[in-house]
Amino acid sequence: MEDCGPNMFNHIPVLLNEVLEYLDPEPNRSFIDGTVGQGGHAEAILQRVTPVVRQSSGRLLAIDRDAANLAIAKQRLAGFGDAVVFIHDSYAHVKRHALANGFARVDGILLDLGFSSAHVDDPGRGFSFQHNGPLDMRYNQSRGETAADIVNAWSEDELARVFRQYGEEPKAREIAQAIIARRKERLFEQTQDLSECVQKVIPRRGKIHPATRVFQALRMAVNDELGELSRALPDLIDLLQPGGRIAVISFHSLEDRVIKTFLKERRDLSMVTRRPIVPTREEITRNPRSRSAKLRVAQKV
Repeated sequence: MEDCGPNMFNHIPVLLNEVLEYLDPEPNRSFIDGTVGQGGHAEAILQRVTPVVRQSSGRLLAIDRDAANLAIAKQRLAGFGDAVVFIHDSYAHVKRHALANGFARVDGILLDLGFSSAHVDDPGRGFSFQHNGPLDMRYNQSRGETAADIVNAWSEDELARVFRQYGEEPKAREIAQAIIARRKERLFEQTQDLSECVQKVIPRRGKIHPATRVFQALRMAVNDELGELSRALPDLIDLLQPGGRIAVISFHSLEDRVIKTFLKERRDLSMVTRRPIVPTREEITRNPRSRSAKLRVAQKV
């Protein structure tokens, strides 16, 4: 996840120093950034694999399914020329793109599973209950169901399951029932529609907004985040050469559980980090949205 200030390149990549320490990018090496976002981590990696003297053959495959973020990354990384290959797609399809672009064996892979501040701060994307806008939540706005499609069509049981499983929402069933009742009168179109519906079930108390878990759960369902991760991990490991490392930053306990289990169970991997690496107090102060980040690293043997 990257925090974004007034300057579109004024990002704060999460756990950047730790990512560089564990991936240890060096000249002439090849890397994959499966969630390049707006290019913060990628820029730091490229600065090391392609030094100022451009005689190095270091390369990076930059993938993202968000066209807007990818466009910003292209501007940010334009100075690295053909050392970067940009792909507009989900990292779940990484193997096909890697083989087609000369990344059959790479030295390091990064996944940053957080969504950027640009998603939260843009009302038109529909990720946040803090700004009213179309109830969308798709990273790739050219395909797939929106959050509105889901809340307007899925059954009570399906909605309750999503809120319980992905949002760990105690009142999942009650919220699902409220959604069913509301959509009989008028379909959901805006983020405010859903936020107000949830607040009728869970009155607001304290700092945490009652709709937080529901919006998180819908975002994960809309983008099939756990499914994409589970499908991608085996292919990513296949692309690592012996001695290569994979670093994954997660922001949700369910994601972290999938990553931890997979990395520990793969016989061709050795855990580099026994426990997840978390941000320092200084980083959290500088970038509060980094507070739930966890970094796990494994090496191919």
